[in-house]
Amino acid sequence: MATNLLLLPNQTFVLILAIIAFIVIIAIVIQWRRVRESHNTVMLMEKEIELKKISLVEKDLESKRLMENPIQLPKDQQDNLTNIRKSTSEVMNDVGYLHSEINERLARLEAQTEQRKLERMLKDIETKEKQLLKK
Repeated sequence: MATNLLLLPNQTFVLILAIIAFIVIIAIVIQWRRVRESHNTVMLMEKEIELKKISLVEKDLESKRLMENPIQLPKDQQDNLTNIRKSTSEVMNDVGYLHSEINERLARLEAQTEQRKLERMLKDIETKEKQLLKK
């Protein structure tokens, strides 16, 4: 009868270990599957990116080819295209100037804000120093 009592806890312990091992194996299999799916997704995305790059290069080559072999247009159309290019260039220059102006003003505003903040902090420190010296 005493041997039956000793075997029961041992059997329970082995059963618990087996259940834990089974759960761990299932978790490992699930994680391994997720990793494989993620790896496959990454590979698929890499291939899509590569295809997009190839497509962009093809479009770029096609546009260069068209630019190198321009179609002879009538004089008025060529003048019109020249005017469009000139106005586009002027607009791009204006855009660049405006970006620069905005960046400079923003930098100045940030510097002024920082200066005011530091001045307030300095006044607070001076006030606290005066209070400490009075005591």
